[in-house]
Amino acid sequence: MHPTGLPKYAVDGAIRRRGRLHAIESLNPARTALVVIDMQNVFLQEGSPAETPMARAIVPNINRLADVVRSRGGPVAWVQMTHDKSDLDSWSVFYDNIFGPERTPTINAWLSKGHEGQALWPDLDVRDDDLIVEKNRFSAFLPGSSNIAELLSGRGIDTVLITGTLTHVCSESSARDAMMMNYKAVMVSDANAAPADEEHIASLASFVQVFGDVYSTDEVIDLLNARKSEDAAE
Repeated sequence: MHPTGLPKYAVDGAIRRRGRLHAIESLNPARTALVVIDMQNVFLQEGSPAETPMARAIVPNINRLADVVRSRGGPVAWVQMTHDKSDLDSWSVFYDNIFGPERTPTINAWLSKGHEGQALWPDLDVRDDDLIVEKNRFSAFLPGSSNIAELLSGRGIDTVLITGTLTHVCSESSARDAMMMNYKAVMVSDANAAPADEEHIASLASFVQVFGDVYSTDEVIDLLNARKSEDAAE
């Protein structure tokens, strides 16, 4: 598992901006969605072209969160990066300049609908009532990338818990854009994964200062259950 402690500069930066560390201090379970980013075979399967070994380690935490969110009345959305050959043209800057033409045919094939690489990792606890969302860019909340914003707004969701892989790419991009779309966004520190600890921590450190909040799995569950205790006391 990645280390999850935020560096001092990030804590100091958050406090300097808003007078406290946490931007989101409570969660309304019925208005909170768990969003699981790209937990697919292309990233988790051993020997796959984008294998991220740490992503396998976060599966239990994601499943725990999914169970609690469902039990408290919130939706769970499983997001899958899905490409086809049209993306080679519509996102040519990524494929030709950033990703590199040598690896392009392989990764495009593995992300194509119906390929084993595009499928969700089999150890994930996906239920029939969960949402399945396909996106064609790093961020699920980028307008035109997917329909997740419409699905969540139709359910009265105003807060998203972002988990998955890669922390500093698709997870962070989705979390940032969710905030831009006026969602409260939380990145779950021990339910996201990157290739390296440094990339993971740098992403969380940047996010907590300007874009949203960072909590661990246990902390998120405590916040969800705290609302349950408050409701029972009323």
